[in-house]
Amino acid sequence: MFNTVIVAALEREVQPLIKKWKRVTHQYDGRTFTFFEQGETSLVCGGIGMQAARRAAEAAVTLYRPALIKSVGFAGALDPSLHVGDLFSPSLILDSRDGSRTQLEGNDGTLVTFMEVAGVAQKSKLALAYAARAVDMEAGAVAASAGAHGIAFAAIKVISDEFDFEIPGGSSFINAKGEFQTGKFVLFGALRPWLWPRIAVLARNSGKAARILAAHLRSGQNEASTLTRSVSSTTAPTGGHN
Repeated sequence: MFNTVIVAALEREVQPLIKKWKRVTHQYDGRTFTFFEQGETSLVCGGIGMQAARRAAEAAVTLYRPALIKSVGFAGALDPSLHVGDLFSPSLILDSRDGSRTQLEGNDGTLVTFMEVAGVAQKSKLALAYAARAVDMEAGAVAASAGAHGIAFAAIKVISDEFDFEIPGGSSFINAKGEFQTGKFVLFGALRPWLWPRIAVLARNSGKAARILAAHLRSGQNEASTLTRSVSSTTAPTGGHN
């Protein structure tokens, strides 16, 4: 029995957590999904972006029938007071596609789910437009899936890039499946030595964020106050799978 399913984007976000978990593959809707299992918890890394997250959440619901779905992973800071490694427990998730909202019991403010990797200029616009403190690319879609199936929803994010940090290449290396094309990114960086310091910072920040998130999820301490269960959801109708 799997009471909880965690939906993340990429394995590198949760690698310190799942390195000793059982790895299994399942087929759903013509796609292959890799799940990691331990105890009553299963975790799937569905890919980057809302479509990939929705597909993974739908697969998780069908295959595992969980009582709770959690969206976890990296987020970008829209508030300059947030720093790399800060855990973010949203009180509201806003889906920028349709304006749908999922109200949570967190106390860290609004998380907006956006369609692309947000650069510094876009972060400023999102902060102003949505009064949001952080941005991700998946939580709104996972919340929509949970709401459509009447399943409890939770979210916990960790800040991996600060308000004034520009991620090299933005969304250029994310393919249609939500996969990060590492080889193309490495080639892109190798040909641009002026970006090497920023790429090194990105790698260091990502590693720190992943370790902090994994430690938080592993310990399970203060779960009632830090992993925020949904108390109401007004997610707009979605019209089926993405």
